[in-house]
Order: sequence, then C-alpha cells, then structure tokens
Amino acid sequence: MSGADVSFVHLGISIPHMVKSFSIGGISFAYYGLIIGIGMILGLCVAQSDAKRRGQNPDIYLDFALYGIIFSIIGARIYYVFFQWAYYKDHLMEIVNLRKGGLAIYGGVIAGILTLLVFTKKRHLSFLSMADSACLGLITGQMIGRWGNFINCEAFGRYTDCLFAMRIRRSIVNESMISQNLLDHLILDNGIEYIQVHPTFLYESLWNFGLLMFMLWFRKRKTFTGEMLCIYLAGYGIGRAWIEGLRTDSLLIPGTQIAVSQALSVVLATVSLVILIYNRRKAFVQGKEAN
Repeated sequence: MSGADVSFVHLGISIPHMVKSFSIGGISFAYYGLIIGIGMILGLCVAQSDAKRRGQNPDIYLDFALYGIIFSIIGARIYYVFFQWAYYKDHLMEIVNLRKGGLAIYGGVIAGILTLLVFTKKRHLSFLSMADSACLGLITGQMIGRWGNFINCEAFGRYTDCLFAMRIRRSIVNESMISQNLLDHLILDNGIEYIQVHPTFLYESLWNFGLLMFMLWFRKRKTFTGEMLCIYLAGYGIGRAWIEGLRTDSLLIPGTQIAVSQALSVVLATVSLVILIYNRRKAFVQGKEAN
C-alpha cells in the first residue's frame, strides 16, 4: 500500500491513483457529478416505486423531480457558500464552480422540502403524502452521493487508527480541509506525506443504507401521513449529529465553533421524535378505545 493515493491501512485496501475525472471527446467530466447524478436517478426510481405501491401516480414524482433536483442543487450550493462566505466573498467566480464539490446536503434537503411545498400546493396534492415517498428516494440519493466525497477526497474526519482508518496522500487533498489535528499526526512514508482519518463519508453512507432498509421495512406499519418523513428526519439527524462531530471541515455557525449541520441535526431529530411519539401514542390510545 506504500505510495498509494488512498488506502484503508487495516483492511488491506488501496487505490494507487485516485482518478477524479474522465474525458469523452475531449470534454472532461468529474466523477463527483456522475455519482451525484446516479444517486438522483436511483432515488427517483425508489420514490416512484413506493408511490406506485401506495396507489399514487408515479409520474407526479418525475414532474416534481424536474424542479426538485434543480432547486435542491441550488439550495445545497447556497447553503455551502453562505457558511463559507469568508472565502467566497473574495472568490466570487468560484461560487458557480461545482467541479471541486461544495454541496451541503442540508441545503439541498431544505430547498427540496420548500420546492415540494410549492409543488403540492400548485397541484392540489398532499405535501405529507408525497413527502412520505420522496424521503425514501432522498435517503437513497444521499447514500450513493456520499461516494462522490470519497472521489474528491473530502468530508473526512479527524485522525484515527481505528479499523476503518483511511490514509490519504496529502498532496491530493484541499489544504484548507487539513486541520491541526491531522497535521499533528502527519505520516511520512517513503518521503510522501499522508493524513490518516475517519472515513466519515463511509460512515454516513452505511448509516443511510441502514436507515433506508429500516424505512422500507417500516413503511407498511406507519400510522399517520407524514410518519416516513419524520422517521427520515429523526434517523438521518441522529446519524449526522454523531458523524459531524468526527469531521474536520464542518461548516460553522458564524462567530462560533458550533457545526451548523450538527446543531440542525439535533433540532430536526428532536422535533421529529416528539411528533412520532405523540402521533403513535395517539393512534395507540384510539385503537384501544375502538376495541
């Protein structure tokens, strides 16, 4: 594994050269964008499949996706740029450059929810009913999309020597993402500098996979419209709050050292759990009274 760009040192897995793009007809395409695109397409398929199972018209979700995907990307970028404004105010032309990454998932989620609110109001549809199927597609897209961060060598955590420790050649990492913690544990191997980190992209992808499996199992047992959305917000929020605490490149609330995604995750998870507990208890009581 010596000399590899990326390696999982305790698992015996290495990537000699991390290729971030490919060319077709002289035009370069980033794997990051390709992976995000695949995640969106598969997410749409999952949402449509669930809608069909529930007796809804799956084509409605395609109609929504035409707006939802565009505004979610815009929202994800605005969210990221807003919390990195100290940099972008002096590099305005880079705001529209997505080739280096820079999409914040929560920005996309917020924009997607707002877009769905407008879409369902215009179409005279139930927001919560559509959200119950859409969130299955959303968590699918997030699960796949995190691998784009892997290709870009970003969204990693602090130093670790745990089983899943990932070693990355320092020269292929954006220097602004390398914290003092990583510099303090810099590894020199055959004259090459490496950082060794928690692969938080992998943690989140696996967490999202587990959440998706749970949601697919639970969907036939839901007791109120909007319950799947609450499970998504609670489940993803809990996982993200934990994983965000491991990262070194978190977007911070201006003037503080508080990771905005971690704080938002705690709030969303708490509110969603309260709604879940209240409504399921209400359904339980009503069921007992009916008997």
